[in-house]
Amino acid sequence: MKSLRVTLCAAALLLAFGPVQATTPAPAKGKVSAAVADAAGKRFLQLADEYYDALARFEPVAATQNGDNRFDDRIGMAIAPAEQARQYARYRRFQQRLNAIDRRALVRSDQINYDVLAFELKTLLSFEPYPGHLLPISQMDSLPITLANFAGGEASQPLGTVKQYEAYLNRLAQLPAWIDQAIVNMKEGMRQGVTHPKAIMQSALPQFQKLVSATPEQSIYYTPIAKLPATFSPADKARLTAAYRKTIGTNLMPALARLATFLEQQYVPACRTSTGLADVPNGPAWYKVRVADSTTTDLTPEQIHAIGLKEVARIQGEFARLGPKLGYDGPPAGLPVWVSQQPRFFPFKTEEQVQAEYHKLNDLLDTKLPAMFTLLPKAKLDLRLEPELSRDTASDHYTAPAADGSRPGVFWSVVTDPKKYGSTGMTTLFLHEGKPGHHFHIALMQELGLPNFRKFGGNTAFTEGWALYAETLGREMGLFEDPAQYFGHLSDELLRATRLVVDTGMHAKGWTREQTIQYMKDTLGYDAVAKSETERYMAWPGQALAYKIGALKIMELRQRAQAELGNKFSLPAFHEQVLGDGTLPLSLLEAKIDHWIVQQKAAAR
Repeated sequence: MKSLRVTLCAAALLLAFGPVQATTPAPAKGKVSAAVADAAGKRFLQLADEYYDALARFEPVAATQNGDNRFDDRIGMAIAPAEQARQYARYRRFQQRLNAIDRRALVRSDQINYDVLAFELKTLLSFEPYPGHLLPISQMDSLPITLANFAGGEASQPLGTVKQYEAYLNRLAQLPAWIDQAIVNMKEGMRQGVTHPKAIMQSALPQFQKLVSATPEQSIYYTPIAKLPATFSPADKARLTAAYRKTIGTNLMPALARLATFLEQQYVPACRTSTGLADVPNGPAWYKVRVADSTTTDLTPEQIHAIGLKEVARIQGEFARLGPKLGYDGPPAGLPVWVSQQPRFFPFKTEEQVQAEYHKLNDLLDTKLPAMFTLLPKAKLDLRLEPELSRDTASDHYTAPAADGSRPGVFWSVVTDPKKYGSTGMTTLFLHEGKPGHHFHIALMQELGLPNFRKFGGNTAFTEGWALYAETLGREMGLFEDPAQYFGHLSDELLRATRLVVDTGMHAKGWTREQTIQYMKDTLGYDAVAKSETERYMAWPGQALAYKIGALKIMELRQRAQAELGNKFSLPAFHEQVLGDGTLPLSLLEAKIDHWIVQQKAAAR
C-alpha cells in the first residue's frame, strides 16, 4: 500500500499522551466547557470527513484498493497538472481550518486523529514542488495494469452484481483519457529531464504490450463478460456484453495501442541512463522528502545507510551460527546459494501443493496467536494465487477487506513455477503478509471506529514495520525451531536490511544499477531477486526504507517496555497498545508507548 506522510515534531505528538506544550494557541485559562468541546469535536470530525472524501475523489482507485468501494465507478485524473493544483489548494485550506480548531478541546481519540491529520497534510504539501505526475507509469504500478488486475473480480474491485459490472465499465470508459494525459505528461517529462531510468521502463514495456489485443473479446478487460453470473437476467447480459464490447473495441483498444507504441518508440529511447533520483532536477531534495514520507522520521539518507550496514553485519553473523544446523560447513556468505541447490527445499510440483502448505500454516497460527493477541480483527483471511498477468512482476502481498464485510482480507501468493517455489521462506512470508502481519493491522483498521481518512489510510513505516516485526514472533511461537524456516526468516530480514543500504546508495550516494545489483548478489548470496528488487527501488525511491526502520522502532519500544515493566510486562497488552489506535507515525507511536509504560508503572505501585 502506498501513502504520503511526513513527521510532526515530537512535542506535538506527545500532546495526546502527556502534558507538554501545545501546537495550537493555548485557550483561556480554566476548564473547557462541554459546549466548547462538543463544538470543537463536531468541527474536527466534519473537517476529517471532508478531507478524506477529497482524497478519495482525487484518487478513487486507491480508495478501492484500501477497501472503500464508494467510488468504484471513477478513476479520477490525479495526474493532470490542473487537477493537482486544485488538490494542493484544497490541502492548504484543510490545513488552515485544522489550525483554527482548538486541539485541547478535543477528546483524547480526536487529539490523536488531529495529530495524524496535521501530519498527513504537512506531508502532502511537502510534495508540491516535485513533478511526480510526470512519472505516471512504471513496471511497479500504473492505472491500466491495476484495472486489468481488477478484471477477474478477485481483487479489490468486486464484480458480482449488475451495478458493480457497470461501475467497472465506467472505469474502462474513462481510461483512454487517463492514458492520453499520461502520454502528455511523459512527453513533458522528456522535455524537462524528468523520466524514469531506461532499465525499468524496458522491464515495464512488455506489460503494456500484453494489454493490446486484436479484438475486444481477447482483451483482459473483457474478462468480466466471460464470467457473467448466471443470476443476471438475459437482458442485462446482452446489454452489458454489448456495452463492454463497444467501450473496449471503440475507445480502449486504440488508447492501449497508442500507449504501447509511444512507450516503445519514443519514451523508452528517451529515458535517462542514470539510476538514482538525485539525477533529475531537484532530485536530492525530492529524495529527502520521500525518505521522510516513507520512514515518518527525520533520519537522513546517510544515517539510514549506516543503520543498514550495521544490520547486514548482524544478520550475516547469524548465518554463521545457523549453517552447521542445516548441514552446511562452508563460509556464511555461501549459505543462501547452498540452500538454493538443495532439492529438499523445493518440494512442490503444483500450485495446489503450495497453497495447501499455506493453509496448513494458517491453521497452525490459529492455535498459537491467541496467546499473543487479545485484539483481533473480525474479518477473515483468504488465501489466493496471484493472477497470471502480474505474476512475472508481482511480489506476494496482502489486500484489505471491504469495509462492509463483503470481501475478506486476501493473502496473494505469487507462484510462477511451483517447482522453483522454495519452502524455506514460507513461514516468515505468511507471518508478514498474512497474520499477524498485515491482516491483523489493516483489517483491524476497518473495525476501530476511526474517521475514514485513518480507516482507509496509513503510513508505510507503521504498516510495513508492523508486518516485519510480526515475522520475528515466529521464533516465540516455535515456528523457527526448524533451521530451514529460521534460515528463510533471516534471509528475508537480510533483504530488508540490504534495502537500507542500496536504496540510499542509489538515490543519495551515486550508486549505479549494476553496482547495486552486484552488492545485492554479494550480500544476499543469490541473484534471484537482485535485478527485480533493484529496479523496484529505482521506481519507488525511499519506499523500501519503511520496513526495517519501522520494525526496528517497534522492537525498540517493546524492549523498552520490557526493561521498564519487568514481570509486569504483558505481550498481548503491548500489541494492543501498538495496534489499538490504528496506524500512527512512529514518533506518535513512541509517545503513546512511553505514556503507557508510565501508566503501567503507576498502576503497579
